[in-house]
Amino acid sequence: MATLPLFQFASLGAPDTGAAVLFVGKSLTLGATASALDDKSAGAIKRAIKAADFKGGLLKTLQILAPAGLDLDQIILVGLGEEALTEKDFAALGGAAMGAAKGAKEISLVAEADGVTIDGAAASLMAMGMKLRAYDFDLYKTEKGKPKEAKAAANVTILSADSAAASKAWASDTVIADGTLLARDLVNEPANVLGPEEFAAKAKALEALGAEVEILEQAELEKLGMNALLGVAQGSVRAPRVAIMKWLGGKKGEAPLVFVGKGVVFDTGGISIKPASGMEEMKGDMGGAAAVTGLLHALSARKAKVNAIGIIGLVENMPDGNAQRPGDIVTSMSGQTIEVINTDAEGRLVLADLLHYSKETFKPRFMIDLATLTGAVIVALGAQNAGIFSNSDELCSRLSGSGEATGETVWRLPLSKEYDKMIDSKFADMKNTGGRLAGSITAAQFLKRFVGDVDWVHIDVAGTAMDAPKTEISQGWASGFGVRLLDRLVRDHYEG
Repeated sequence: MATLPLFQFASLGAPDTGAAVLFVGKSLTLGATASALDDKSAGAIKRAIKAADFKGGLLKTLQILAPAGLDLDQIILVGLGEEALTEKDFAALGGAAMGAAKGAKEISLVAEADGVTIDGAAASLMAMGMKLRAYDFDLYKTEKGKPKEAKAAANVTILSADSAAASKAWASDTVIADGTLLARDLVNEPANVLGPEEFAAKAKALEALGAEVEILEQAELEKLGMNALLGVAQGSVRAPRVAIMKWLGGKKGEAPLVFVGKGVVFDTGGISIKPASGMEEMKGDMGGAAAVTGLLHALSARKAKVNAIGIIGLVENMPDGNAQRPGDIVTSMSGQTIEVINTDAEGRLVLADLLHYSKETFKPRFMIDLATLTGAVIVALGAQNAGIFSNSDELCSRLSGSGEATGETVWRLPLSKEYDKMIDSKFADMKNTGGRLAGSITAAQFLKRFVGDVDWVHIDVAGTAMDAPKTEISQGWASGFGVRLLDRLVRDHYEG
């Protein structure tokens, strides 16, 4: 695994060794620290700007190697553009800086620019962006057949006008980044390494942070009547698990927030088998469960003042002689019966039992589920937004605001009785697919039947959790989408 940088925070000053990151806006006017370095280098920075026709556009970078008159290895200029900067911009700026400084062992980021306020919170977000950008899943790469030697960690110093505030903000931001990276690790792991049992062990490890974790095994799931979930797992030699992660940092007895994750560790489609092309990507069909695990890591590590529960259903969908068949009818834990039209519509079967269990057991303030549920949501929204479906306007509005703040954006899609009719079955209470039309919506309509009157949002992360477009803070295959989004929702509206 790539070695992540080590961060420290200090007061503003001119760095004198390693790589220095400086910021400039569209005016190209240098801040005080950058001006001092330019003077000391006999105008090397301004000459480089002119020679490269650097315009200071947002996230654009310019590298100046071995600037004359300085002991610095390089100066990296990062453009701020001309629009007001948002929180997600500051994280992206840190990511852009880290990308440009790749390979540097000592990096000093000067959180200062002419005409732009970069306070302690913004400086910490820049550090978060750097940490997220530095991630690289190279665990299984070797050098001539031998394990790669771990590289020394880069030392990053964030120089800001309020280093105390930046350091305080970093105490939370760094563990939120850790939760995101944990989610990326889980999605990136191959399915032969990360099965239901191994994933459950990763959840169990959150006990080291103070969380309470319970693992339900097959016999317990059978006793509970989670037949919808068990039906998905019955074709695999690997037994299912349900992991329940509790962080109880709020008031005693206060209704918890419940986050539910689809954890299909590999999805062949079952008897309704998928095409071979691209099937390897189905190791990431547990992106929802990964995000929930990463979120509970973040909440536990930063000691959030909230009662939160994460519950993930961990199964493998395989097509052996014992596999579930199209046409089978299962009785869910809720007592509602489901005709299985397509065994590749398996995630909603897992979530159905988990949502009912959560509603009845925890009496939650709200439930939010995350799942790589449908290809249809990618057709509708691409990979730029996750689709959300809800019975609560307020919860949707809050979630959308959290998405805008973090850059993990969401877009609400409709639910209605007209769509609900598409999943009515001739032989059971419902069927698990409604055909090709409105596939994401009918999947959400299916889940809604297990929610009752609890405030609920379903987040379809099929386009955002894996194989999404690269950004300044996410360069790999798995993005960890959902951890920062949901942590922000909790921080802004439900803590205290």
